[in-house]
Amino acid sequence: MAKNYFFIHLKTVMHHRRLVRKGCFSVGLYLQGLTHDLSKFSPEEFSVGMRFYQGVRSPNTEERKVLGFSKAWMHHKGRNKHHFEYWTDIRPETGKYGPVEMPPRYLAEMAMDRIAACKVYQGADYTPGSALAYLEKSREHAFMHPVTEAKLRCIFSVLEKNGEKAMYDFVKNTVLKGLPFGEEFIAKSESGRSNEE
Repeated sequence: MAKNYFFIHLKTVMHHRRLVRKGCFSVGLYLQGLTHDLSKFSPEEFSVGMRFYQGVRSPNTEERKVLGFSKAWMHHKGRNKHHFEYWTDIRPETGKYGPVEMPPRYLAEMAMDRIAACKVYQGADYTPGSALAYLEKSREHAFMHPVTEAKLRCIFSVLEKNGEKAMYDFVKNTVLKGLPFGEEFIAKSESGRSNEE
């Protein structure tokens, strides 16, 4: 008989939400901290989380491996604005679907989400550079708006170089106030994309 992962998956989700809540509260995003990832408790997502529980990565990854796609992820990304995949629309200049830039409050929540995910899945191996390392090795740049990616990279660079408190201050006083930042990352991102085309 298969092991029942109900409680261990619930514990993982609750731990993740607690870490995101701490991050969101630290930058003043109280409502987002309280409501983060509530769709994970829906039957569409929670049942998949139990069935494909891994402990070291998202259950959606294993579901995708088994089925060729993840029903839970499709449910999740359409209901949670802190995922860049939510922010796609038909682009007027191309007439095709493509990424649009994320608003600052959801960019900030995405940063807190990714940091929390690294802490949960890496455990004792987590470092302040973990989120940036994950972003750099991922293939997301092809799907994320270049400004969103560059700004996320900048937030994670502040975390890696200066620590969590400095990153919270940066998000609260620069990102969420809509002040310009990350121009050097944006320039690198745009030149990298033009080289790929």
